[in-house]
Amino acid sequence: QVQLVESGGGLVQAGGSLRLSCAASGRTFSNDAMGWFRQAPGKERESVATINWNGGSTYYADSVKGRFTISRDNAKNTVYLQMNSLKPEDTAVYYCAASDFRIAIMVSHFSSWGQGTQVTVSS
Repeated sequence: QVQLVESGGGLVQAGGSLRLSCAASGRTFSNDAMGWFRQAPGKERESVATINWNGGSTYYADSVKGRFTISRDNAKNTVYLQMNSLKPEDTAVYYCAASDFRIAIMVSHFSSWGQGTQVTVSS
């Protein structure tokens, strides 16, 4: 199983930007789809963005399209989430996850999870 550690969360004003990073260890993740998910208090965990094993295909939730960008560097075993034009409704704990599949979108397709990083957007 792969171990995942997220970083880059914090407090930012609406309209600002943050870049989340997720470092993987334990096994190579270059064959795995990766994803970013978030969970706000009282809400279910939702997919934010996913990227297939070689970075050639991405998925974004409608709520973040045009504002967030997912990318990966397989040489560094790291996946990123660039978040621009942040809104208060983006406030949540953000989780990085690895799938056992080369392409995946749904939460249930991801088997390895990080501990999460808090993102808070003030209005």
